[in-house]
Amino acid sequence: MKRGFPLAIQKQAIQKRAIQKLFIQTLALQRGRSAARRGVFSAVILIICLGAAPLYANTSEEHLPTLLVMGDSLSAAYGIEQEQGWVTLLAERLDGEAQVVNASISGETTSGGAQRFTDIIGQREPDIVLLELGGNDGLRGLPPAQMRANLATMIEQSQQAGAEVLLLGIDIPPNYGQAYRDAFTGVYHSLAEEYDLSLVPFLLEDIALNQQLMQSDGIHPTAEAQPIILDNVWPALEPMLEDTYQASSQ
Repeated sequence: MKRGFPLAIQKQAIQKRAIQKLFIQTLALQRGRSAARRGVFSAVILIICLGAAPLYANTSEEHLPTLLVMGDSLSAAYGIEQEQGWVTLLAERLDGEAQVVNASISGETTSGGAQRFTDIIGQREPDIVLLELGGNDGLRGLPPAQMRANLATMIEQSQQAGAEVLLLGIDIPPNYGQAYRDAFTGVYHSLAEEYDLSLVPFLLEDIALNQQLMQSDGIHPTAEAQPIILDNVWPALEPMLEDTYQASSQ
């Protein structure tokens, strides 16, 4: 997926005027026909090169869309090499077309994430927030209502900052009881509906029940599972990226 971002046309115009001014000064200062010819040749070459520059090109990093991944161990590459994690694979797939900031911490709960979030979003100013939290709340048996309130806080802060939110849902083992499990997973669906968010219902779809794709703890996916996680996220993320690229080009 290769795209270009518009360069500042005003900057090009300034550069052209500067070169033209230099050209005039060169003619005035050069003495002798041969020296003048060399000045004309140099200036013309510069103008030709500038005119041949593409109107669309990759800009510096500060102009690229920023994706902020706010998650727990599932996004922090727990138990595997950092470069094997799905967030790193996402950055590689984007191939320099966006900045990916991974603010995920193993063991993070929605409460901890909410406490950190204000500073992070203020510093990074993301265009898209991938919110992957809640798993540790569920494993600790924390109230789903509390989890929902924490996630809602981060969603609202994201939207107030002008960022789109992709909610990455998770499930918990059935031994927690069906009622608690339903309340837990229902949080993601109700938030997606209330705030009109894109939702990946289950981040570990086609992974969690496959022992070969899970580490020995039965909770964290292996390195081999990471491309599958990215493929689970990508169909929901790609349209959001398209919108962000279009907004950046206007």
